[in-house]
Amino acid sequence: CDFETDLCKALHELNVQPGWMRRNGQSDMGPPYSDHNGNDSAYFLSLSSEMRSSSATLRTNVFLPTDEEHVCQITFHYWISQTSGTLVVGLQKHSEDTITNIWQDSGELQSQWKASTIIIHSTEKYEV
Repeated sequence: CDFETDLCKALHELNVQPGWMRRNGQSDMGPPYSDHNGNDSAYFLSLSSEMRSSSATLRTNVFLPTDEEHVCQITFHYWISQTSGTLVVGLQKHSEDTITNIWQDSGELQSQWKASTIIIHSTEKYEV
């Protein structure tokens, strides 16, 4: 998923809360001024400046259960600006109403792209 043409198949338009926008480094909106590869015309998702003091959610489509042979591995690149913020990844199994936090970063090394890989094991359908 690279956001070059849309929000990708993994993210459903209806599951993207207000505040998120698809933009690139040429958008005149402040850092980051390029994607994680240094390309200023490549697209990524960003929170609008009005959302800095609150939270906004991105939610994937439903993933199928995993087993010993088939695990889910999600790798993503992210940027946390100098203003304080925390990025959290949660897992919601379809039998549960609660979301379990499985990863987070508050950005000690702020204002630079970082990468993270999460491996998910779930015996039932889930969303991230």
